[in-house]
Amino acid sequence: MPRMLDVSDEVRAEIGDEEADRLLTGGSAQGGYDCTSCRTPGDPEQERTSTVLFIGDETAVLAFAHATCLPSQVVQVTEDQLRGAVRSISGDSAAPPQQIPQQVAPEQAVLGVTSGLVLISGELHPALVVEPTAPVARPGSLGPGDDFLPLLVEQGFQQVADLSAAPHVLHGWSVLLAVGQLHAVLQPNPNGGQPVAWWQAHQPLQVTEGWRTAANKHQQVLMFAAPAGSIGRQPREDLLRDALDKAAANGRLVAAALPLAGT
Repeated sequence: MPRMLDVSDEVRAEIGDEEADRLLTGGSAQGGYDCTSCRTPGDPEQERTSTVLFIGDETAVLAFAHATCLPSQVVQVTEDQLRGAVRSISGDSAAPPQQIPQQVAPEQAVLGVTSGLVLISGELHPALVVEPTAPVARPGSLGPGDDFLPLLVEQGFQQVADLSAAPHVLHGWSVLLAVGQLHAVLQPNPNGGQPVAWWQAHQPLQVTEGWRTAANKHQQVLMFAAPAGSIGRQPREDLLRDALDKAAANGRLVAAALPLAGT
């Protein structure tokens, strides 16, 4: 009996027709699996399952996900991310810290990215809060100004005055959540083709089970961004929410809903 396995055209193009057919007929790959998104067990004999191919600089790893969590797709990652994913799949990955910096521009600013749950209209939403450690100047600018928010608004993020409603969906951008961990925020490639990383974790960022569950439920993540000094490192989600409300009221917050692990 054929497996309930989805192999997208782009995955088939990468692994070849012969391997794809072996997967579909059960002649290749294991039976049960842990979903690469929600990390709960799955069985391609019993439920629709997606094949997800992670491609690094030199190697590739084929993983499996519930079709309700992720579509079958090819995901471009760095070689370091791929090694981290393999360690997670094998159960040998250490949990990285909740906040991970990423270089924005040499000697200018570092992005701090924090994950947390935000209550909007009575429902919990998974959120990422992005705040640079210093003002971010527009590329080519010699002035001391902070263009972090205007640059994001030009990309389609909207300024929010309060958190009474979820922000609009920003298509083309996405959040890469793989092997139950946060890997990157992706933006459209200006040259076409696969999306490129706007922010990328040095190590996959561990998120809570509640955050991951909410992300899989909504199939999107809310991203909030504020200029340096607006949010700070808040130890609790209620304090993080208070800081977001204050930044919004002061006109220092932009946001968008980014599809989860989208292509």
